[in-house]
Amino acid sequence: MTSTLERTPTASAPVPPANAGGTAATLPRGSWRARLTDLAWLLPALAIGMVVNAINLGGSPQRIDDEGTYTAQAWAIGNLGELTHYTYWYDHPPLGWIQIAGYAGLTGAWDRHDVAVVAAREAMLVATAIAGILLWFLVRRIGFARLTASVATALFLLSPLAVQFHRQVYLDNIATAWLLGALLLAMSRRKQLLGYIGAAGAFGIAVLTKETYLLALPLIAWFMWRGADRTTRRYTLSVASAVLVLIGLTYVAFALVKGEVAPGAGRVSLFEGLAFQLASREGSGSLFDPDSLMSRTVGMWWQLDSVLIIAALAAAVAALFVRRLRPWAITLLALTAFMFRGGYLPVPYVIMLLPFAAIVVAGIGQVAVERVRARTTRHRLLSRVGGAGVAAGLVIALVAGAPLWTAQLRGFLLADLDRPLRDAETWMAENAAADSRMLVDDAMWVDLVDEGFTRENVVWYYKADTDSDVQALAPDGWRDYDYVVTTDSMRTFPTEFPTVSQAIENSVVVASFGEGAQQVDVRFIDSEQSGLAQASDDGLYAARSIAGQQLLQNPAVGVPAEEQDLLTSGVVDGRILLTLGQLAAIGRIDIADIVQLDGDPSGVHRQLVISAFAGEDARADGPGSDAALRFYESLTGQLAPLSAVRSDAGVVITFSPVEPVNLLPRPAA
Repeated sequence: MTSTLERTPTASAPVPPANAGGTAATLPRGSWRARLTDLAWLLPALAIGMVVNAINLGGSPQRIDDEGTYTAQAWAIGNLGELTHYTYWYDHPPLGWIQIAGYAGLTGAWDRHDVAVVAAREAMLVATAIAGILLWFLVRRIGFARLTASVATALFLLSPLAVQFHRQVYLDNIATAWLLGALLLAMSRRKQLLGYIGAAGAFGIAVLTKETYLLALPLIAWFMWRGADRTTRRYTLSVASAVLVLIGLTYVAFALVKGEVAPGAGRVSLFEGLAFQLASREGSGSLFDPDSLMSRTVGMWWQLDSVLIIAALAAAVAALFVRRLRPWAITLLALTAFMFRGGYLPVPYVIMLLPFAAIVVAGIGQVAVERVRARTTRHRLLSRVGGAGVAAGLVIALVAGAPLWTAQLRGFLLADLDRPLRDAETWMAENAAADSRMLVDDAMWVDLVDEGFTRENVVWYYKADTDSDVQALAPDGWRDYDYVVTTDSMRTFPTEFPTVSQAIENSVVVASFGEGAQQVDVRFIDSEQSGLAQASDDGLYAARSIAGQQLLQNPAVGVPAEEQDLLTSGVVDGRILLTLGQLAAIGRIDIADIVQLDGDPSGVHRQLVISAFAGEDARADGPGSDAALRFYESLTGQLAPLSAVRSDAGVVITFSPVEPVNLLPRPAA
């Protein structure tokens, strides 16, 4: 007797309708013609998106500290043979920057770019391109048309919010590619065991690249559970789960081999790193507190692309009523709600939301068109009205978003926001002594080390107060540093780092580049606080006053009327007075300005601007200025300036606040 068991059909991916640019219904799946058609729809969106992301890659946005950290860690692997440029303390799994190091090493990216962060940004472009391709095929597997897949890819690549974060060196960009690959494999129907093993492996790599991607586990598990053949579901899911657990345990095994799982005296530990990330890390505050980190973060996202944010959330709510979009909408809304749990909100958290936003917006657009064109009589009017309403909302979003996108993308393509950082690095390379010790933003760390400064002397400001090895090299705290180069991140959180705060308070700006949030200041640290001592030295003021009066009597020195009283008041640095006297013996000098350094407590003017030298016709771009520049560059000893550089106003000479007190003869009491 033979019995037949009726097999319950498993859930399969819905077949796209035959509209909107051609679908799998018009060509046999897997045929070469179908693949060529796929490429014809995929490549334009991908190419345009990647060109926009690649143009002016190093100019906008300006480098930030987090980018410098991941870049320096990747650079350390290939150039120092170490896992990080400082002590690795399990703040993030290292797999993310290992992948950046692998790309840079294989392609020679470090050698192609003068700015190390740009080399790492190149790796982000590759990860984003891979993610864009995977997203296109994922939208197709969900059951949407080729046009819809291309629209989703374009949204993912071209939104100003996406361009901002896809260009920056964030591990989330790499993890996104692995997550999309995992979702694509989790929805596989053929060779399901291999597909699920691949999905678990890809998802495990995504989590070890950026641990916040563990939040996508429910979506992966749902697709595996729903799509698994019932007769083998327990086996396939068990194998996939074991693969995921084994990949996660490699991180624990890494810490175990190093003896750093549990806390101990004088060592870092996996437990402490996890405790910091999950429990002890300070929260981002309330969205309604304008001074909170959350408010600033969400405000930045909103400023970049408020239209996409509104459209994605509205589309997600509508997508809850569409079966094939429901899992994606729930995931997007859940990830959005998770932001408001009261904990820490990472600035790049939005990167994980971008592919889900693209899917629901593009997908609901196709659903709206299908509802408007529906020919069935059941709920025909209601369906058409609903579809028309959604379609109208998307058209309004398109009209509202077009000028915003145009303006934002134009800025990404044309603005050179990173120039202040490059100029500051150049200033340090040309003017700071080779043995100078400096506190800097991590975005500059690799570049300055490449310029020849000793690795131990270039200190990422965060480590000055948090790394015991760094503190051991500076037993006198801020007094052991010569320079502090301040960026927006250092100005935003000064109270959290007392060494940095004290260094800034006891320093003067000797060079400044850019303005606003992009401003970068090179500050010379007055470790001896000589400026305060000089402020009460009446004899020094009198000596400067006499020297200034004598200088005014020299016919070879041209001083503007508004600066003449300044020279006789005793507040012009003695080195300026002496070197002007020496230069006047060679030729005619025209002074444009004498400036006080920002933050100098003595109130003494220590910066000189020479507009012309050696004749009335020798202007700032003439041979006279070259001679003045060479003169100041040749000075050594006590008269040597901190810097002598060209500017639009002329040659700018800057002296440190540490003025030798015995340069000028003191008058009798």
